[in-house]
Amino acid sequence: MTPPQTGPEKSGASSAWELLLPAASAPARARGRSLQAALREAVRSGRLAPGTRLPSSRDLAADLGVSRGLVTDAYEQLTAEGYLRSGRGSGTWVGAAARAARPQARDLAPRAPGARADFVAGTPDLSLFPRAAWAAAQRDVLTDLPHQELGYPDPRGLPRLRTALAGLLARRRGVVADPERIVVVSGVAQATALLGFALRARGMRAVGVEDPGSPQHTALYAAAGVACVPVPVDGEGLETERLRASGVRAVTVTPAHQFPTGIAYSARRRAELLDWARSVDGIVLEDDYDGDFRYDRAPVGALQGLDPEHVAYAGSVSKSLAPGLRLGWLLVPRAWTEEVVERKRTMDLGHPTLDQALFARFVERGDYDRQLRRCQRAYRERRDALVAALGEHFPGAEVSGIAAGLHAIVSLPARHGPRERFLARMTAAGVSVRPLTDYAHGAAPEEDVRLVLGYAHVTPARIHEGVRLMAEAAA
Repeated sequence: MTPPQTGPEKSGASSAWELLLPAASAPARARGRSLQAALREAVRSGRLAPGTRLPSSRDLAADLGVSRGLVTDAYEQLTAEGYLRSGRGSGTWVGAAARAARPQARDLAPRAPGARADFVAGTPDLSLFPRAAWAAAQRDVLTDLPHQELGYPDPRGLPRLRTALAGLLARRRGVVADPERIVVVSGVAQATALLGFALRARGMRAVGVEDPGSPQHTALYAAAGVACVPVPVDGEGLETERLRASGVRAVTVTPAHQFPTGIAYSARRRAELLDWARSVDGIVLEDDYDGDFRYDRAPVGALQGLDPEHVAYAGSVSKSLAPGLRLGWLLVPRAWTEEVVERKRTMDLGHPTLDQALFARFVERGDYDRQLRRCQRAYRERRDALVAALGEHFPGAEVSGIAAGLHAIVSLPARHGPRERFLARMTAAGVSVRPLTDYAHGAAPEEDVRLVLGYAHVTPARIHEGVRLMAEAAA
């Protein structure tokens, strides 16, 4: 095909017509849409610059070997959309509204690119995801799910899933679980945000958070218009006297396995925390993010089981299955249920029904319990591998906290300090680690080298190799 030429202003656009050739040879029923898409892309990409005059519909149809009506329809459609402009007797031109921009999809997922060893905490082993069992459950659900359940769901979640979760949580974590007060959410992050909005609606403008603690809480509560007040954590848990002095009436805690220090709240401190909540008519948000994983004994039961009217309980499948599923639960005190459910409704109209039905079946058939046992075995082995590797390569290193979860706190001997020099050496060696100070609101001694080492996502062999690399870089 000879590129159309309609005057000197067209000489720079000849190559643009090559984009139309595939459209001209498309199947007859799709040819019109293909021609419109090709012309639209030529304008967007800048191949047809603003001010370019297009050939007449008769000439372009002849050059492409298509009907004139096809070209006329394409010109009219793109003129209506603003890509082209036309005037009676003056022809058709490329408009100035569209700007050349090649769309790009960036991946902003948190990763440690290029690291030779990655000990950043918070990620499970995604290779343990039970693909075969999940696919089987998905096939069953797609076969059996009633059509009406594909409509907008109850904002709390499917009754089937809430019932299954109530049984699971009561059995495994000792919660007082009423299916009517369970809200299915997209992870603990959304549970935190929902509670934040409920706090603000009740006039509470501040919430206590553990120090050290999860750095995400500040941003999540701030989005709801609630400020975070750091409350120190000691060897037994949140310092309740400091909590009372703060003046807040709400607090977020991780009592089963405090993040990041790794302690379990003592029975005395748990009782004090509940006494505080009752005395101020307040609420405790219990984040049970890895409460299922304890390796030296049975996990401590959830705090919520002691006082379900003052404790909201949140958990998810992020550490047991995969964070990308965005699936969790919030068990709300009776007095807070209505406003939390209404906020969930206005936020997203409910969690996806297919995902809910699938996970309900996964729980009902015992697949989720099997997955928890599988992860328990793998993560216990990896924690043991980390402790052994540290003993070999870092004599004098201390691992603190209970044997649980997906990370460990490691204090290195003073000879490896100061902390900033140690971290710089790790970065240079391609070893990704985070110090405990990254999770603290206050300062720590410069010479103190205390690390939060995640191990769940690293095989035992790579744990040994990574610790060896750390030792070489630190020498």
